Amino acid sequence: MTRVRVLLVEDDLRVARVNRDLLERDPDVHVVGSAATLAQGDALAQALAPDLILLDVYLPDGSGLGLLRHWRAQGRTTDVALITAADDEASVRTALAQGAFDYLIKPFTGARLAEVVARHRARRTARGTLDQAHLDRLLGAGTGPGAPEPLPRGIDPHTLERVAQVLTGAPGALSAEEVGDRTQLSRVTAWRYLEHLVRVGRASLDHQYGLAGRPAKLYRARPDDPPAGGG
Repeated sequence: MTRVRVLLVEDDLRVARVNRDLLERDPDVHVVGSAATLAQGDALAQALAPDLILLDVYLPDGSGLGLLRHWRAQGRTTDVALITAADDEASVRTALAQGAFDYLIKPFTGARLAEVVARHRARRTARGTLDQAHLDRLLGAGTGPGAPEPLPRGIDPHTLERVAQVLTGAPGALSAEEVGDRTQLSRVTAWRYLEHLVRVGRASLDHQYGLAGRPAKLYRARPDDPPAGGG
């Protein structure tokens, strides 16, 4: 699993603490710092070089949108997601124009926050050439036929990417039990995530026929799928 170092820029200490706890439910996510002002956020971004920055808009010494603009002008390409109460269209458009890859309006769910991390992982680990379907998945784009479907109930985005990355890193096909062992999931839970990956075209299913009994189901990542790590 790709380790993710996160910087929080949030002036409400209670909110920052809740977000830290939600993020660190994933053992491969580590919040390396927390800033309450633009100045602190800029200094920590330079000193810590985080992989992902979660940035508020309303801060005591100015707008997080201004800090994002400053980072991009400096050539800093760190993934930045806005997490804010700013729900006006102008703020959203400005954030996206300045290169924010995601935008969460408070309040949001823990699953939606995990989706930010999963999308960040996918952006970091994708390499080589991409077809349009894979690019749409990375960008969260597409609404017509072939667009990424919303995750069904009970499918957690960062757990899904953990399962996908185990398949990507395996030299051969794996059973649900083997995937469960490697991800610390039950066999049934791993099977449910694997079947979802097959359904959306990110994994293929093989059958291994033994001497007796029903054939074992084996799963492998699709060869043309970019290495998993996000949504």
